[in-house]
Amino acid sequence: MSVFKVVSRYANALLELSQEQGVLEEVKEDMEVFLGILKSNSEFRVVLANPIISMDRKINILKAIFEDKINPIILKFFTLMITKGRGGVISSTVEEFSRIYNELKGVQQATVTSANPLTEENAEKLKNLLEEETKSTIVLHNKVNTKLIGGFVVTIGDRRLDASIAGKLNKLERYFNAQGI
Repeated sequence: MSVFKVVSRYANALLELSQEQGVLEEVKEDMEVFLGILKSNSEFRVVLANPIISMDRKINILKAIFEDKINPIILKFFTLMITKGRGGVISSTVEEFSRIYNELKGVQQATVTSANPLTEENAEKLKNLLEEETKSTIVLHNKVNTKLIGGFVVTIGDRRLDASIAGKLNKLERYFNAQGI
């Protein structure tokens, strides 16, 4: 079975279990904390994925770090994954859980890349415009790329809106090349 199928099945199972238990929002918040720790601590990620480290040791490490800090459903779920030899896909499962949760709640992640950081006012205007256009809740992330002369590039899922000066110059160049100019 492909890794994506495994990750998807585990993430969907955790989402369904959380819904059945009525703790979906709490589990979502705890999963974000867990993901933050996984991203900031590569050693922890490596320990979970390492087949040489015993299951008992991995489970003890999980309990030592997270017991009484996250919902017990998550701790039991990750313990089950480790027992089944799936410790290496816990990180991907957490990310997939977040993705399907957002899909369920109608939330989309959007990234706006600009030459300078957006002001709060501009970010809020752009967020409102994107929400109106997509009919969903937008979580907007701002990345700065000093190579952009001006304007911005917005990415939502697989869609991309290039309103940068560099993008407009590239379009103009392609037009002139197509015209043989």
